Amino acid sequence: MRMLIVDDDFYCRNMLHEIMKPYAQCDIAVNGEEAVCAFKQALEDGKGYDLVCLDLVMPEMDGQQALREIRAIEKDFNIHVDNAAKVIVTTMLDDRKETHDAFFLGGATSYLVKPIEEDKLIKEMKNLGFSM
Repeated sequence: MRMLIVDDDFYCRNMLHEIMKPYAQCDIAVNGEEAVCAFKQALEDGKGYDLVCLDLVMPEMDGQQALREIRAIEKDFNIHVDNAAKVIVTTMLDDRKETHDAFFLGGATSYLVKPIEEDKLIKEMKNLGFSM
């Protein structure tokens, strides 16, 4: 499995990486702009991501905008929705509007509120169909 971890917080990035490194090849981006570039480059290289863990509140480009751009890139590459990357939004915000926007405007697959607990993340991964 290939995974992109997107978070501006060093601790959160490291924690997600430590949890996921036994299961996935993990790349890291520190903001939405880096995430969009990495996502597009991975598809151009023929090695797209299976999973993206995406923070919503970041500098440069926030997670909502990055998610919309990631989904647009998938359309540009003619990736069918069934084959699209799973996107777990990870954020400190437990906000109905943010949740709504992430799912209905951005196409998020799942949503976890920080701090991310390993057992909850693994359970969510299994729910999304990943072998853990």
